Amino acid sequence: MSYTSFQVGEKFPLPIKAQGDGGIFQYDINGAMFILKLSKVDLIAIEAFRTGKIELGLFVENDIIFLLYKIDGIINGWGDSPYSAHFHTEDQQPKLIDVKEKTISLYLVDSHLDILLAMRTITLQDTFFDKLIESTKNQLAKPFNKATYIANVQAVWGNYTSDAMFEHAVAKYETTIEIAVKTPIQ
Repeated sequence: MSYTSFQVGEKFPLPIKAQGDGGIFQYDINGAMFILKLSKVDLIAIEAFRTGKIELGLFVENDIIFLLYKIDGIINGWGDSPYSAHFHTEDQQPKLIDVKEKTISLYLVDSHLDILLAMRTITLQDTFFDKLIESTKNQLAKPFNKATYIANVQAVWGNYTSDAMFEHAVAKYETTIEIAVKTPIQ
C-alpha cells in the first residue's frame, strides 16, 4: 500500500490530466475526491473553500454521474463534473459494499502551477452517499464505450444547464460554515 502526502503549498501529488480551470470528480478505491482547478485564486477564495458553505448534488443521466458543486465566494452558480467508474482499472474501482467512510475529499489547486492551495474533507449523509454507490453500481453493470460516453456527456450539456441538473438531482447536500469559535478563558 502506498501513501500519498497532500500538503498545502506543495505540488498536488496526483496526476491531473485535465487542463485549464474546472472541477474534476472521481470515486475510486481510495474514496470520493473532488479537485477544483482555478487559475485566479485569492486569499478570500482559499478561505471560502476551506471553511465556507459548499453545496453538492448528484445528477445522473445515461449512466453518467455528474457531481454538481457551488462554493460560496468562489463560483457563482453551479458547476458540474461528469464521472464514470469505467475509467478506473479493475483494481482501482471503488468499494461499493459495506462502505464505512462516507466522505469526499475536496482539493483546491492552482491550475498553472498544480500547487495545492486548500483542502477539506466533508462527511456526506447516508442518503447522498447511497445514491452515489447505487449510481456507480448501475454504471458498472452496463457496457462502456468511451466515444458513446463523450457523446452522452455532450448531449447532457446540450439539454441541461447546471442549474437544471441541480433541480433534477437525485441527491443534494449543503455544508455549514466551519469556522472554529474560540471560547474566552475564564
